[in-house]
Amino acid sequence: MTAYIRWVSALSRGAAVISLLLLAAAILVVTQMVVIRYFLNASTVWQTEFVIYSLVAMTFLASPYVLMEKGHVNVDLLQMALKRPWREFMQSLAGLVGLAFAAMLAWSGWTYFEEAWSYDWTTDTVWALPLWIPLLPLPVGIGLMTLQYIAELAKIWGAHE
Repeated sequence: MTAYIRWVSALSRGAAVISLLLLAAAILVVTQMVVIRYFLNASTVWQTEFVIYSLVAMTFLASPYVLMEKGHVNVDLLQMALKRPWREFMQSLAGLVGLAFAAMLAWSGWTYFEEAWSYDWTTDTVWALPLWIPLLPLPVGIGLMTLQYIAELAKIWGAHE
């Protein structure tokens, strides 16, 4: 299980790097949009949509890394007051609930992505971006978060030793 934890951790870090690149791209595109609109007095077509989709994709792709680093909102006052077996029980219960939610969200996201791919859906904008592109980060990011939840549960249950 140690190899699995290392493998999933590496994937989560890789997704976090992609998230940083998406953030940097969004910043550059916003800067370019400001220059075009306010200094050159021209209109923009694709920039706003790109920035929105990039930031949403960044959020989904960074979520496994945030889970790995224990960065999600967590109220642990009660569990830290408990002795080890009860604390591990509460952490396991929370991890299992998170795993179930992430698995269902990844599955429904995959279904939505697959429909957009199969039916050649596009956005209802001038850009007409194929909709599967902005939908792909949902099943990928949340699917990876599902794998990360399994790794976190393995850490709680001592499989990493």
